Amino acid sequence: MTAHALPRIEDAAARVPHREPVPAPRGLAITARSLEKSFGVHPVLRRIDLHVPAGQFVAIVGRSGCGKSTLLRLLLGLDPPSAGRFWFGDRAEATPGPGAVRIMFQEPRLLPWAQVLANVEVGLGDGGRAAEARQRALATLRSVGLDHRRDDWPAVLSGGQQQRVALARALVSRPQVLAFDEPLGALDALTRISMQRLLEQVWLDQGFTAIMVTHDVAEAVTLADRVLMIEDGEIALDVAIDLPRPRERGSSEVAELEGRILRELIKNAAPGDDA
Repeated sequence: MTAHALPRIEDAAARVPHREPVPAPRGLAITARSLEKSFGVHPVLRRIDLHVPAGQFVAIVGRSGCGKSTLLRLLLGLDPPSAGRFWFGDRAEATPGPGAVRIMFQEPRLLPWAQVLANVEVGLGDGGRAAEARQRALATLRSVGLDHRRDDWPAVLSGGQQQRVALARALVSRPQVLAFDEPLGALDALTRISMQRLLEQVWLDQGFTAIMVTHDVAEAVTLADRVLMIEDGEIALDVAIDLPRPRERGSSEVAELEGRILRELIKNAAPGDDA
């Protein structure tokens, strides 16, 4: 991106960065209009207008307590808005099918009494015959590089391996929207970079719509097509990340965009605020 003014919301929504050819996006678009959320008398989000095209990768950043995760939950339909509305796809009345919307959390939330393959099968619910479900779960586990650990218990896996299992569990239903709520926050630096590359690859391969909440601005710029910054309950910044893939964390282009977003994050920060 050049040094001129930051793009408007419409610009960031429409622009798609260069990447290697992939199948047409099979993700669902997400649209929010005048979305608001309050807890009691305390407003958290105000006047959120947003359109995420099908197949786009969006990262949401902001200081702690700004409403990032609240926005994520509203956009997925996990929590009801206090005002406004949102919808998936092109029609407000459309309803995603079973397994179409999935979310990964910072904690893997694996079942400790179930082996790795059985944990992945949980993502299928009751759909399909047992043999077919097992084959799909095994194929998905293979896609995250852990088919050789299919019979292990979660307790013997590293933190990064547990998150790979959680990713396979989310992917096995072939979601059209996959959300990430700080899924890499507890990992060491090298494992985190490896997981970032894996997330990017499965997104490129499968074409789902991705929404990630992260405190790590460099991670947001490295992975996303578009970065939203939440400030005072509103979208204060909406930046298209027009960089070729794969991106190298620490490259001059990534560092320039990271610096611009960080300056916006800290310029109005009160003493004691966390970024």
